[in-house]
Amino acid sequence: MFKSIFARRTSTPIANTCTKHLASEARIPLPKTEAQQQVLLKIESDYQLAEQQLQRKFPRPSILFSLRGKSAGTAHLQLNKLRFNPVLLEENVDAFVTQVVPHEVSHLLCFQLFGKVKPHGKEWQQLMNGIYQIPADTTHQLDTKSVAGKQFQYHCQCGPVMLSIRRHNKVTRNQTQYRCIRCSQVITAKT
Repeated sequence: MFKSIFARRTSTPIANTCTKHLASEARIPLPKTEAQQQVLLKIESDYQLAEQQLQRKFPRPSILFSLRGKSAGTAHLQLNKLRFNPVLLEENVDAFVTQVVPHEVSHLLCFQLFGKVKPHGKEWQQLMNGIYQIPADTTHQLDTKSVAGKQFQYHCQCGPVMLSIRRHNKVTRNQTQYRCIRCSQVITAKT
């Protein structure tokens, strides 16, 4: 059922009997945290709901809690894999369970039902609205300050502009120049 990078051997009982049942039946490696455990249970619940409403079985994805950066989750369609950001998960458990998990599960289901379609197209929106009864938001509204990388201050006529370390490195290596989207002036490093 679930594959995870977190294999943990422990003799302490799991508090949730549903998780104990899932782990013993399918030899599911246990997640490291309670929040990760909640995500695994929500994924299974979402798959069961989709199977019930669509009258079709779906293969379960492999699940990793290894995503970095500002993204909360990603769905790797051809690999049938879900990746979640463990830092944002721990900071926003409720939002993950109610919004991020169905969002990413819907991407996998959409690919399995319709093949390659627009990532947030009408098919995906139908799954979000029809099965999970939640708005088909394309991006999350989570606070990402704790996972934001180092930023460098540049400027233009409009004022300061912050660049990520990747963009800053491209500028310093003379690989590219960036223009302000408001005034179209080439931004330069703050000296």
